[in-house]
Amino acid sequence: MLGAHNPRLDRVRELRTKKGRREQGRFAIEGATLLREAMRSGVSIEEVYGTPAALESSESARKAEANGTPVYRIDERAMRRLSDLESAPGLLAIVPIALRPVSDLFAAPALVLALAGLSDPGNAGTLLRAAEAFGVSAVVFGSGTVEPHSPKVVRSAMGSLFRLNVAVASPEETAAAAEGWEITGLASGGQPIEGLSWAPASLLVVGQERHGLGPWASLCSRLAAIPMKGEAESLNAAVAGGIALFEATRNSVKRV
Repeated sequence: MLGAHNPRLDRVRELRTKKGRREQGRFAIEGATLLREAMRSGVSIEEVYGTPAALESSESARKAEANGTPVYRIDERAMRRLSDLESAPGLLAIVPIALRPVSDLFAAPALVLALAGLSDPGNAGTLLRAAEAFGVSAVVFGSGTVEPHSPKVVRSAMGSLFRLNVAVASPEETAAAAEGWEITGLASGGQPIEGLSWAPASLLVVGQERHGLGPWASLCSRLAAIPMKGEAESLNAAVAGGIALFEATRNSVKRV
C-alpha cells in the first residue's frame, strides 16, 4: 500500500491543477461510474488508485487490473489528498488528454457545437452531455472557456467527454476551419429558433449567459433566439444550449 506522501501520489495530486494537467498531458477521473464509462468508451486507463474497499467493490477496477493496468492501493487519508471532492469516493483513475486539431472537427458535414467563453464548468459539462444526447460528435472549447478536462467539467459530462471529439481553439482558428459552414450564434436578439432550418454543415455557438457571444459574434452568419413567455430575464447557457441543440437536430437538412 502506498503511503500518503509517496512521490507517485504527489504527481497525481498535481493533476488537480490546470498546470499539472497541461504538463503531464493527462487528467484524473473519480468514482466507479466514470471509470466504468471510460473503459466502456475505449479510453486508455494509465493507472488506478483506490482504497481497498473501493477497489474490491468495483468490477471495472478489477477488470482494469486483470488487463494489466497498474492498480495502487492507498488508505483513506491518501485518497482525500488526491480527491477534488469534499467527500472522496475512494477510487481515482488517470487517463490521457485527447484533444483534436480544430480542422478535424470540420472535415465532413455535421452539426458542431462551440462553447464561447463559458466560465461555469457545470454548464460546460452539461452541454457536453446534451451534445452527445442529440447526436453531436464534435465540440470546440473556445479561448476563454473553462478547460475541458477540469474536474467539474469531467464530472458534469458524466462520460460524454470520453466519446466526443474535442478541440480548443480561438474564434479565428475556428472560423478558418469552418470556412463555408453555416455558423449560428445563440443570442436574445436573433430570429426565433423554432422552424429555422439547419444546413448539413452547421456550427452552433453558445455563449456565456451574462456576456453573450463576445468575439464569436462576428463569425456568425445568423443569430437564433429562444422565445420565452414568462418574465425570466434569460436562460442559463446549459438550458439554452440544450434547447438549441434539440431544435438544430430536429430541423436539420438531411446530411449526405
